[in-house]
Amino acid sequence: MADRNDTEDMLDIFLYESLQLLEDLQSVVLANKDENYFDEASINDIFRIMHTLKASSGIMMYDNITRISHKLEDVIYYIRESQPDNMPQEELVDHIFNVMDFITEELDKIQNGDLSDGDPECIIEEIDNFINKVKNIDSEDGKDAPPENIHEEPMQFYIAPKSVSQSKFYSVIIYYEHDTEMCNLRAYTDACSVKEVADDLLYKPDDIIYNDECSDYILENGFKLLIHTKVDKEKLLEIIDTSLCVENIEIQEISVEQFMAGLDAGEESADTAVEVTESNVIEHEEIDKKAPAPGDYVIQNKTSGKSMQMGREKSAPHKQNLISVSVEKMDMLMDLLGEMIIAQSVALQNQDILDLGVEMPNFKKAAGELTKISTRLQNVVMSMRMISLKNTFQKMSRVVFDVSKKLGKEIDLEVLGEDTEVDRNIIEHISDPLMHLIRNSVDHGIEMPSDREAAGKLRRGKITLSAKNEAGKVWITVSDDGGGLSRKKILERAEKNGILEDKDPSMMSDKEVYKLITHAGFTTKEQITEFSGRGVGMDVVVNNIQAIGGKLQIDSVEGEGSNMTIKIPLTLATINGVVMSVGDSMYVIDTNVVKAFINVNSDMILKEPGGIENVNLRGNYIPIIRLREYFKLSDGEDEIDNGIMVLVEHKGKGVCLFADRLIGEQEIIVKSVPSYVEDEVGLSGCTQLGDGNVAMILDAGGLVSRLPKGE
Repeated sequence: MADRNDTEDMLDIFLYESLQLLEDLQSVVLANKDENYFDEASINDIFRIMHTLKASSGIMMYDNITRISHKLEDVIYYIRESQPDNMPQEELVDHIFNVMDFITEELDKIQNGDLSDGDPECIIEEIDNFINKVKNIDSEDGKDAPPENIHEEPMQFYIAPKSVSQSKFYSVIIYYEHDTEMCNLRAYTDACSVKEVADDLLYKPDDIIYNDECSDYILENGFKLLIHTKVDKEKLLEIIDTSLCVENIEIQEISVEQFMAGLDAGEESADTAVEVTESNVIEHEEIDKKAPAPGDYVIQNKTSGKSMQMGREKSAPHKQNLISVSVEKMDMLMDLLGEMIIAQSVALQNQDILDLGVEMPNFKKAAGELTKISTRLQNVVMSMRMISLKNTFQKMSRVVFDVSKKLGKEIDLEVLGEDTEVDRNIIEHISDPLMHLIRNSVDHGIEMPSDREAAGKLRRGKITLSAKNEAGKVWITVSDDGGGLSRKKILERAEKNGILEDKDPSMMSDKEVYKLITHAGFTTKEQITEFSGRGVGMDVVVNNIQAIGGKLQIDSVEGEGSNMTIKIPLTLATINGVVMSVGDSMYVIDTNVVKAFINVNSDMILKEPGGIENVNLRGNYIPIIRLREYFKLSDGEDEIDNGIMVLVEHKGKGVCLFADRLIGEQEIIVKSVPSYVEDEVGLSGCTQLGDGNVAMILDAGGLVSRLPKGE
C-alpha cells in the first residue's frame, strides 16, 4: 500500500491537473460564449475535460465532483450525438460555469485541508430540467434520442461475458510520456475509461492501484490491455486519447483465441491479470475482413487532431528529468541568493583590500570569475520563478463575463501581452488588484447599452487588458471606452467625506483628484450593490501594489474612458545597476535604461528662460536633471565641468542625470521604498551596497514624466 507521502503526491497531481483542466474548460467556453452554438471541436474538448475530471475524481473518491462531472458529461454527450437545433447557448454556458464554480470551490477546500462536502444536487437538478426540456423539444420535432451515456463504477476484476457476433477483440499498448509522474494511476484511469465500453478487460501489470513500483515498468514497456468490446477501433482510440500524458497508442485487432490466451501468452511464469471464465465465451462468428497488421492505428506525438500514422519507432526509455519543488524552498533559495550577492559585494569592495594599494591580478581574476558565476546563478534562479500572466489574464475574462451579464451590459474584453512573464510572487500580489480594476471598469466605467447609443457610441463597450516589459518594470493597463471619471463628482464626494482636508480643489491637478478614489471608504455610488458602493476595492488595489514596490497611475477623460496602469517591478530580487554619488548620497539606475556617460562643459549647456537646462549632444538638445536640486540635497557638485552626465532613455525620451561621480556597475538587491518616501516621483526602490551604505534606486520613467511638456 502507498505510504502517506505517496498519497500526498497523488493528491497534488490530482489538484494540479484538475485546475489545469478547469482553466482549459473556461478558455473553451469563453471563446464561444457569444456564438449561437459550440462547434464540434469545442464540444469534443468539453467532453474530454469532463470525462477526465469524472475519472480522476472517482479514483480519488471525491464522489460529489464525480457526480456533477458525469452529469455535465451527459449533457455534452447528448449534444455531440444528437446535435439539437434548439440548444439555448446562453443557458448552457451558465450551467457549465455553475459546474466549474462548484468543482473549483471543492478543490479549494481540498487544497486547504478541509473536507470536500459540497452538495451538487441543486445544480444536478437544474441540469436535468435543462436537458429534459431540450430532449422534449427534440422528440416533438421527430428526432431520435441517442443511447444513454451510462457510467459504471470502475472495478479491477471482471468475469468475461458471452461473446456475440458484434464482439471485437483488441490488443492495446499505451505509452506514456517519459516524465509522467505516478504512471500507475494514469494507467488505472485509462483502464476505467476503457471499461465503460468493454465487455471484458485484461491489463498488465494487474496491481497498478496498489504497487507504485510498476510505474517504472509501464514507462519502459507501456501499459498493455486486452479488450473485448462492441465498439470499433476509431471509437476505442478516441476514448483512450482523452487521457493526459499519453505519447503513443498501439491498437491491433486480434482473434478470440488470442484474447483467451491472455497477456502473458508465450511468457514464462505467466500470471493472468484478470480471471476469465472460459465457459462464458462461445464461438465467435467469423467476420470477413482483412486482418490488420501489427502497428496499425498508431498515434505518435499526440495532438488535438488525433494524428494517426502507420508504424512506430519505440524510443529508448528516458529517466525522469523533471522534479517538483516546494514554493517555500524556492523562496529560501532566492533569499540566500540575495544575501550571497550582498556578501560578494562586501568582500570585493572591502576597504582593507582597497587600502593596500597594490596590484592583485590573481585576486581580480578570481573576483571576476565569482561575479560571472553568481550572475549565471541569478539568471537560472530567476528563470525558474518566472511565470506567464496568461492564466491570470484568462481569469479576468470570466470576471467580465459574469459581472457584465448581471449588470445587463454588453462588453468585449481585449487581451494584449498575456505572454509577459513576471516573478511568481508578483502574480500572487496582483491577482486581487487586477480583479478589482476589471470590476470597476465593468461597473463604473462602461455605460449601459442605451446610454452608450445615446452618447453616439457603439452599443458594446470595450475593455482592454494589456501587459508589457519596459526598463525592468511590468506595466499592466486596464483601459475602457466608458464614461470616464468625473472630476466634479469626485471632489463633491471627497468634500462630503472630509478627505480634502485643507486642500484647495481649484489648485489640484486632475491626477491628484483621481487619486482621491483610492482612499478607503471612498465611492461615488449612492446605493450599495453587489459589486460597488461600499468604498472598498481601490484602497485594496493600492495597498497590494505598494506592498511589492509598485504604483498605480490613473488617467481619464470624462465621456471617453479611463486608463488604470499598474507599474510593478519585474522581480523582487536583483538587477544590474549603475551606482553614482551626489555628495554623501548614493543612487542606482538600472543598466537597461542607460545609453551613455558624458563629460560635458559649460559651453555645451543651453539655459531656457524658464530656467530649464539642456545639453547639446550632436545637435540634439537633451534636458538635464540635477539630482542634487531634484532631491533637495544640501551637498553635491554644482559645477557642470566637475561632474558626470548619465544619459537615460524611457519611451523614446531622453534625459541627462547630473551626478558628482560614477562608482561603477554591480548587482543589487531590490528592496521596497520606505513608506515615508514612497510617493516620491523618480524613486522605485532602495538597496544596500557592498560598503554597507544604502542607495536609492532611480525610476527613469518617473524622472522623464517630470520633464516640462513638449520636451
